[in-house]
Amino acid sequence: MFAVLKTGGKQYRVQSGDVLRVERLAAEAGDKVQFNDILMLGGDAPVVGAPLVAGAAVQAEVIDQIKGEKVIHYVKRRRKHSSQRTKGHRQKLTLVRVTDILASGGDATGVKAAIGSGAAPKVNGAGAASAAAAPAAAASAGADDLTAITGVGPAAAKKLNEAGITTFAQLAAVDPETFEGAKVKPEWVEQAKTLS
Repeated sequence: MFAVLKTGGKQYRVQSGDVLRVERLAAEAGDKVQFNDILMLGGDAPVVGAPLVAGAAVQAEVIDQIKGEKVIHYVKRRRKHSSQRTKGHRQKLTLVRVTDILASGGDATGVKAAIGSGAAPKVNGAGAASAAAAPAAAASAGADDLTAITGVGPAAAKKLNEAGITTFAQLAAVDPETFEGAKVKPEWVEQAKTLS
């Protein structure tokens, strides 16, 4: 059985026991990680995802954090005196060994997901953390989609959510002249009244 997985913007065809060099993962040597973006499972009964195969996963063990080969990029422009540039680069990689391919139940294994080292969001201070959590909490609490109102885009909807307005009924009860939490236009209130 083989699987086609996606990580670091690349696709890899893997089998159990394969050793891969993938883009740097946020994991230490000896950690067990799981790739959840599986595009295809092959074998006796191949399964092609649309775009991903639901519940499938590839588990791997991190062997080491390494650097790739040195790449030298040299640019010289003729007819322009002393216009040349040389740059070198060594890509940071993670060496992993594939241990298991799961056709189903990958979301219930409890193994840490393989996340790139630069993909983790950096939140500074408790205020930023609560501001980031407020729209997520509003979305999970049955809030209305405020972008359905003409003139309210994603940025305005985010500001309204941060001000405590998450439903059409709450927006309909706002007085645009006296409300100070966010900029509210009178036509938004009228449309919210009809939508609620």
